[in-house]
Amino acid sequence: MAQLGTVEKLAILADAAKYDASCASSGTAKRNSLGAKDGIGSTEGMGVCHAYAPDGRCISLLKILLTNSCIFDCHYCINRKSSNVRRARFTAKEVVDLTLSFYRRNYIEGLFLSSGIISTPDYTMEQLVEVARSLREDHGFRGYIHLKTIPDADPALVEAAGRHADRVSINVELPTVAGLEKLAPEKSAPRIEGAMRRLKRAMEDGADASRRFKNAPCFAPAGQSTQMIVGADAADDRAIVAKASALYNRFDLRRVYYSAFSPIPDASAVLPLQRPPLMREHRLYQSDWLMRFYGFEPAEVAQATGADGMLPLDIDPKLAWALRFREHFPVDVNRAPREALLRVPGLGVKAVNALLRARRWRRMRLEDVGRLTASVAKVRPFIEAEGWRPAALTDRLDLRDKLKPRREQLELFAA
Repeated sequence: MAQLGTVEKLAILADAAKYDASCASSGTAKRNSLGAKDGIGSTEGMGVCHAYAPDGRCISLLKILLTNSCIFDCHYCINRKSSNVRRARFTAKEVVDLTLSFYRRNYIEGLFLSSGIISTPDYTMEQLVEVARSLREDHGFRGYIHLKTIPDADPALVEAAGRHADRVSINVELPTVAGLEKLAPEKSAPRIEGAMRRLKRAMEDGADASRRFKNAPCFAPAGQSTQMIVGADAADDRAIVAKASALYNRFDLRRVYYSAFSPIPDASAVLPLQRPPLMREHRLYQSDWLMRFYGFEPAEVAQATGADGMLPLDIDPKLAWALRFREHFPVDVNRAPREALLRVPGLGVKAVNALLRARRWRRMRLEDVGRLTASVAKVRPFIEAEGWRPAALTDRLDLRDKLKPRREQLELFAA
């Protein structure tokens, strides 16, 4: 590998990291350097990128790979062994120095670090852990650290990552075992899930120790997450939703991230020639929200899919479900329980909570509901309120066309 300067390495390895979507920083413990001897960094400040602190503020992360060289040859990965891309590699010390330098210039407040497999999974994992260890122990860094771990590495190394990082993640890569075997034959679904299971147990042990002992060290306080590539294999949305639900239930994941497959240079013949619509990725995130915050079961989300197993692209899955099960509507906003209100298209969690508070003091009218949501037109066919009955509006055959976003709105999202 040719000798490259730090700026050249940063350009290559920051660009190579853009394909990993699972870099949000929500859920970690609030922490700063006040009162800490020789401490530096914080998880509480503001920044400019799309990663978020526990209180919802946006913070910035240095998001890079340790190297984009890899001994694996996964068909969908631009950094695969056979890919014709420019390679670069940081040493652990270079990443530590970069992180501290960027922090002191107020560019970042944390680090997201992943890597290709350099020579062996164990060696690569040792380097990732060394970065986090050095930042924490040698430099007292108290900012956010997210490490992408390697399931084939020694379990002791993966657990060491959790002792220094706020969040750890292991990518399941593809929704189905068949897809993984076809596109990433060197990876193993049982090994990936085994590593996720061990991380779950380690986090449970860490949480138990924290309850019992005041000074017990935290273990990955922001939990673990994973990522699935959408559109690289034949898995439909129904299969993806089922897989995500199983991962949440079995491994207590904080997040499942979805990344729309993007065609890469010199692509393998087994890959699709075009990327899936970006709207498909968006609809999967919306379905994820339905399961996590709106009380939908995976089977209910699957009912929003069509005969081809795909979520509709022109309307969101909650509206698709409501149109299919119109017998559940209209919902009386002055009497219905929270669970029923959360199923109303156009009503989000905050709006429902505000509505429940307000109706304790007065009867809610349609205009009152309109002040809680962005579009009362979307809500109106599915609710009853003081002085408002939708009459036959809920049963209109053209209701879908009336409620779906305008074509130019969908095109703007895709662009």
